[in-house]
Amino acid sequence: MNPIQIRRHNVTFQPDSARVIIRPFIPGKPQIVTSILTRALALSEAEADAQLQGILVEFASRHFDIESVLLVHYERVRPQISQQPPLSRVRQLLIGALFSGEYALESAALFNPSIVPHPDQSGVPEGGQRFIMSLRATGEGHISSIEFRTGIIAPDGTISVEPISRFVTVPEIVPNPTYKKRRFIAKLQEMGFEGVHATAVMEPLAEVFTLHELDESMRRVRRESKPVSRDLRRALELFRWLADSNYELNFSSKIAISERIIFPVSANETNGIEDARFVRFIDDDGSAMYCATYTAYNGRAILPQFIETQDFLHFRVLTLNGSAVQNKGMALFPRRIDGRYAMLSRQDDENLFIMFSDNLHHWSNPQIILRPSAMWECVKIGNCGSPIETAAGWLVITHGVGPMRKYCIGAALLDLHDPTKVIGRLREPLLCPEGNEREGYVPNVVYSCGSLLHGRELILPYAMSDKASAIASMSVDELLAALLASAA
Repeated sequence: MNPIQIRRHNVTFQPDSARVIIRPFIPGKPQIVTSILTRALALSEAEADAQLQGILVEFASRHFDIESVLLVHYERVRPQISQQPPLSRVRQLLIGALFSGEYALESAALFNPSIVPHPDQSGVPEGGQRFIMSLRATGEGHISSIEFRTGIIAPDGTISVEPISRFVTVPEIVPNPTYKKRRFIAKLQEMGFEGVHATAVMEPLAEVFTLHELDESMRRVRRESKPVSRDLRRALELFRWLADSNYELNFSSKIAISERIIFPVSANETNGIEDARFVRFIDDDGSAMYCATYTAYNGRAILPQFIETQDFLHFRVLTLNGSAVQNKGMALFPRRIDGRYAMLSRQDDENLFIMFSDNLHHWSNPQIILRPSAMWECVKIGNCGSPIETAAGWLVITHGVGPMRKYCIGAALLDLHDPTKVIGRLREPLLCPEGNEREGYVPNVVYSCGSLLHGRELILPYAMSDKASAIASMSVDELLAALLASAA
């Protein structure tokens, strides 16, 4: 019997289909786009205005600033409009609406949470803590995105979550982001694109360059290479793909954290941003940055990606480099160890690995530290978020998959100075799906992407069968005692 007392809090995060964004809804065939535009342009100005007013009455109250979004979508089809003089704002908005549609971000699920201390602890009672929780929201087509919630852990351990509105807002995508040349070239080489084409494009660029500068360099190479070979065309397409996979996002500070949504942007995440593992990373100079790894999915392949933010307003999304950047479940340690970054991972979809690097964005040479052992984790194991530092060692919350694809949550303890050494691991799971937790999109699953230490309590948010999320807590002293006893 598990000696650790688990407290399940009366806090749940249920998917809400009323939280919607506006996405482009543009047919793939140009002739259909032309037909729609022809019908819209045939209306008189009075008819167009009447149609627009009906749309705004029906939809404007569901969004912060619907007109700005509709105008952006109008711009996507404007090149196919030859009519002069320029169209009125009314007709632009109507056309934008014709090529738009609502998307319910979390209509299917709200799950796989991680939790970090909020950067703003003002007004919190002594002994309490404000937190930010990330969640994976999934809607139509199983497209996943990142949502956030905020709440407070009271001094007595009670957890409350701040209320949310029905509104959600996507960020501004920074139109001209910057890139580091060395990192960009390393990724090109890793993907097998080194040589004359890469040299021609990259050599004139500065050590830090912008997207516009990259585009200009590619245009120059294309102009100077006549005829343009298939190899060059493919290389230039890949350079732009890589640039688009590294982007920056800005939210207005007027938008509540729970109303900010990180929705797929790049081609490699068109089918979703999955399982973000956020951690508050403290560097050797004392500076803090919130980092997250997540899995980008395009419907065919997965690619681990990296997020950096200091304030949850400005985000940098980056590709990772190195031979170990593969599979799922990369989780960064919250500080360097002997001057090096450390990361947990699951390279082979079975075992738990660790790796070290001098470069936060380049990972290789993983080594196995845990293999499946008990029957409840006999199929495979992995982490449930970044390790947590304690005086006894690095506390790693794990997940294990056993018979009937049942997911349970466990724990292991790694040496504080050499985390390749396993001090102990639980023989029985900490948390198993019980009662209604067993029912959902993927039955019989409890899963987490990150926990938080609050005093002597471990705060463990967890997903229930890929449908909704909840929060549990337990004594970290009881947990550490059980882990140390397992080593005896």
